Amino acid sequence: MSVNQPPSRINPIRMLAEPWRNLMERWLSRRAPRARTITLNHSRLFVLPTRAGLGFLIVIALLWLLGTNYENNLVFALAFLLVSIFAVLPLHTFANLSGVRLRLLGTRAAFAGDFAEADINVSREGKREREWLELSWPPEQGSRVDLCGQKSADVCIALPVVKRGRVQAPRLRVESRFPLGLFRCWSRIDLDVEFLVYPRPISTGPLPFGEAIAEGEFGEVQRGGDDYAALKPYQAGDSLRHVAWKQYAAGRDLYSKDYERKTDTRLWLDWDLLKGRDVEMRLSNLCDWVLQAEKQGVAYGLCLPGISIEPSLGPEHQQQVLQALALYPGRGQ
Repeated sequence: MSVNQPPSRINPIRMLAEPWRNLMERWLSRRAPRARTITLNHSRLFVLPTRAGLGFLIVIALLWLLGTNYENNLVFALAFLLVSIFAVLPLHTFANLSGVRLRLLGTRAAFAGDFAEADINVSREGKREREWLELSWPPEQGSRVDLCGQKSADVCIALPVVKRGRVQAPRLRVESRFPLGLFRCWSRIDLDVEFLVYPRPISTGPLPFGEAIAEGEFGEVQRGGDDYAALKPYQAGDSLRHVAWKQYAAGRDLYSKDYERKTDTRLWLDWDLLKGRDVEMRLSNLCDWVLQAEKQGVAYGLCLPGISIEPSLGPEHQQQVLQALALYPGRGQ
């Protein structure tokens, strides 16, 4: 029986805004290209009145009408005073942000579904102090910094990440509404921020301690396997199937064939242990095993198709394994 799927709702506002957004991105790419260190100047900064600023203009207009109707010079004087304040505020807001330098210090990897963080240094030149600077990736809440009494400050900005792999961060918004909040000076800069995102860890049970995937120098020999090892003198109770009849027929003593098997005591997190699951689920399960092994102090290795990482333990080994999981090709890659 077929099930009719309801038609997806089309958001006309989003459809109309998307072309403008793409056009804006291309224009910003030409005007403010990507760089690890950026100094804000007139070519990167834009100044617009805020909602409070527009309300301030309405108040001025009402005062002007009131002064005109009642021919009151005091009301006129107040209106002119507010106009003069409104006229100089854009310059102060622009000067508060112009000349500020931003430099990417580094990024920290994160798991899918979590927040990735970037460290950014904000500095100024000269004696002028800078107040009320905010850095953010909209719509996330940003971090505020004031450069008063200090030349520079380090800011940590977080971005939610959904998919594993290498994630390029969008343009960073830098803005200031100093001093009265009537104007907003802003810029959208690209500091070439790239995050490494690990798969989301999803539990699939305890660690897969078991047989080795291959024999090696770390192998542990156990008796009673399927591999022939040597002859041993026959003892009562040995299976007649293991008796070396050929040697006995040749006139030698009665011997039994000894069998053994080799097992690997090291923990191998193998791709084939998770057969029947899709790529992303396998990677998420392996990621969870990696975290479990590291937490329990068990040396572990990783086997992916075409990739093999020898067992080891420690932060560097964990990062190497998680990076292999993060960059493993998915569907269509």
